[in-house]
Amino acid sequence: MKQKYIAEPYRIKMVEPIRETTKEERIELLKNAGYNPFSLKSDDVYIDLLTDSGTGAMSQEQWAAMMIGDEAYAGSRSFYRLEAAVRTIMGYEYFIPVHQGRGAEKVFLPQLVTKPGMFYIANIHFDTTRAHVELAGARAIDCVVPDCYDIEHYHDFKGNMCLSCLEETIIEKGKENIAGLIMTVTNNSAGGQPVSMANIKEVRKIADRFGLKVIIDGARYAENAFFIKERELGYQDKSIKEIVFEMCSYGDAFLMSAKKDGLVNMGGIIAIKNDKELFDKCRTYVVPYEGFPTYGGLNGRDMDALAVGLMEALDERYLRHRIDQVRYLGDRLRDAGVPIQFPVGGHAVFVDCKAFAPHIPFYEFPALAVTNAIYIEAGVRAVEIGSLLLGRDPDTHKNKESKMELMRLTIPRRLYTYNHLDVVADAVIHVYEHRHELKGYTFEYESSILRHFTSTFKPID
Repeated sequence: MKQKYIAEPYRIKMVEPIRETTKEERIELLKNAGYNPFSLKSDDVYIDLLTDSGTGAMSQEQWAAMMIGDEAYAGSRSFYRLEAAVRTIMGYEYFIPVHQGRGAEKVFLPQLVTKPGMFYIANIHFDTTRAHVELAGARAIDCVVPDCYDIEHYHDFKGNMCLSCLEETIIEKGKENIAGLIMTVTNNSAGGQPVSMANIKEVRKIADRFGLKVIIDGARYAENAFFIKERELGYQDKSIKEIVFEMCSYGDAFLMSAKKDGLVNMGGIIAIKNDKELFDKCRTYVVPYEGFPTYGGLNGRDMDALAVGLMEALDERYLRHRIDQVRYLGDRLRDAGVPIQFPVGGHAVFVDCKAFAPHIPFYEFPALAVTNAIYIEAGVRAVEIGSLLLGRDPDTHKNKESKMELMRLTIPRRLYTYNHLDVVADAVIHVYEHRHELKGYTFEYESSILRHFTSTFKPID
């Protein structure tokens, strides 16, 4: 019998009690947190959908692997087991572990910025990527397909790079001023939307024509491969591992927050295909920021858990359940009329808060208003992906207006059940039915970098 939504392909062996709070308590807790969900204590959250980064559950095989972790400072057995897994999956010659994705960005991105005024071009830069591009002295340009911004209508690969925009931008800025091309798979800021293999191939061709490097931001590489298998002609009979290997073959480097599709709580990857000079620069740079190149801020236990997790993420049965959980929540919201990015992506449901609360202007952060309202309603923590996250123009310091004002309901891996998702859906639907009561927010304190993490706010009366 074919199930509409596949059941969990695992048994639950350990449980963590969840504390429940009253609505009155949550109003006060949110106020004390400066109306910033990042500042809430996890004990005060009933269902935590803030992020899927490092929040999932590890398998029995990963826990077992941690017991053989080698804690040597240099040249540990754990490093070489992880290096072997990375080479098997990606086919790249060089590998450096780091503590998480932003560590990879901090080490790698400055290496390609050789003079002031350079640019990185991406299908869409995510928040930390954009910040590290700017910290490296470059500027970030997004070239995503226009279909990305058509929230209501179906498109197989809304995360694709817009090829005409890419070529025009390279010509306009000058190829000598382009540090590199970043392919984010899946495309988080587009709504967790996948990128097709055909699009990755074409980006590779353009890069070759202009002599540019392609960097794959592969935090959710396995989820992207699953969508390619499911939606792209010619890949239905290929394994996830085969699809991932081909994806990686079109890149020059692979940066990864392994806290997503590495299925671990901490870890990251810098992998370089065959550029020894670039590898040596990164290896030198990693020492003052992350640690010795064979541990990069991780202990042996972390590396062994990651070596196992990278392989587990390629399991099709796991991936099907993972995608089905996200689809289930999306279907419930869409059936109730809640506007979401359609189709749902691989790791989250993105609620369109521009349509949800059209009376709140972008500079009063409509997605933050919706996010705070669902916390008050049910203790569900989500995150704003909109003008607040986009920040200010680094040159003019004016607030940038995001083309999409999204609330991301990010589902951790192997952690929650469909019943938990029903609680989330009920809360969002209730807030949607009372959406005209929502009010915007203004800053009480604004952080100068990645402001959405640590700023505080107050409601606008």
